[in-house]
Amino acid sequence: MICSIKQSASLGVPDLLRLRSKASGLHPKSCTLPSLSMPKGYKSVVCAQKPLYISSVEAFGSSESASTRKPIIECKAYEADRSQPLDAKIELPDQIAQAAAAQKLKISIYFATWWALNVVFNIYNKKVLNAYPFPWLTSTLSLAMGSLIMLVSWTLRIAEAPKTDLEFWKTLFPVAVAHSIGHVAATVSMSKVAVSFTHIIKSGEPAFSVLVSKFFLGETFPMPVYLSLVPIIGGCALAAVTELNFNMIGFMGAMISNLAFVFRNIFSKKGMKGKSVSGMNYYACLSIMSLLILTPFAIAVEGPQLWVAGWERAVSQIGPHFIWWVAAQSVFYHLYNQVSYMSLDEISPLTFSIGNTMKRISVIVSSIIIFRTPVQPVNALGAAIAVLGTFLYSQAKQ
Repeated sequence: MICSIKQSASLGVPDLLRLRSKASGLHPKSCTLPSLSMPKGYKSVVCAQKPLYISSVEAFGSSESASTRKPIIECKAYEADRSQPLDAKIELPDQIAQAAAAQKLKISIYFATWWALNVVFNIYNKKVLNAYPFPWLTSTLSLAMGSLIMLVSWTLRIAEAPKTDLEFWKTLFPVAVAHSIGHVAATVSMSKVAVSFTHIIKSGEPAFSVLVSKFFLGETFPMPVYLSLVPIIGGCALAAVTELNFNMIGFMGAMISNLAFVFRNIFSKKGMKGKSVSGMNYYACLSIMSLLILTPFAIAVEGPQLWVAGWERAVSQIGPHFIWWVAAQSVFYHLYNQVSYMSLDEISPLTFSIGNTMKRISVIVSSIIIFRTPVQPVNALGAAIAVLGTFLYSQAKQ
């Protein structure tokens, strides 16, 4: 705004302040600065196109008295547009939209990688178990490979090593016990039945979660949660009854795995709350402790003699490719779990549950296609109902 002031006699600082106060709505109480006197008939024009801020005043008066009077106040000024900008981090709408788009892309990459790694693991795991039916050793090798990968990563500083103490490992112990049971039980199941059937039964995990939480922890849930269990239980039952290659050990292995993973989640939520270790490092510590727990049981149940005899037989039948299968299933098991724990740090539990449901669908469909598993229409219907119930549960739980 351009302001122009003309005066014929004199224009003092109080007059300037009064003009400023009228424009700004402020009313100064007093002013002790001397007035600016002008010769008679002198006309002055004060024109300002930019706001002027007064920091101090020195010899503010007429040119006549400037040499005789001592300076009252030193006067310095600066223009508004030459002042230093504020150091404030303000996100514009475009920046917010770009950040949201980048986060969505990151989550999509996590999900795609998680599903792909899980499908590859299940394929190689089933190939190994078909040729080498030792699920306890296979489970142990998966944990050993993951532990080795993370120990090397920490040593070479590829990943930052977690800061743990004795209390952390004590709290992690029950989580690792449940994880070991769930892992080996699922592997036993896949050694006896089709991969698709194991994952259909494992889609019933929410039913175990609700029942355990209600009867052991005393938790209550809204009615939609209980209603969502009906299609889960009904779909799993229909798929089990119509399974062409049904095996009781395979069925019970999947059920025990569901129960064990429910307790793993409960122990993890209760004991690990507030701990600084999370994501990739949390799963690495879980793998190391689970390996220590599972190894003596694997030796007691199966034993080195059976492992050696079975290994020689598998290598003679399949060839060197068998060694690659064992290495691949061990590596991909660790990688898909690692990515799932990393994604859990980035997304909400609801989004993770939906992603887990979609993961089971991708594994079921891909395993049926790759292994050419015979499926009856009624069996497929049961699988679809169970998976749908799992999705409804994840929605109702929120």
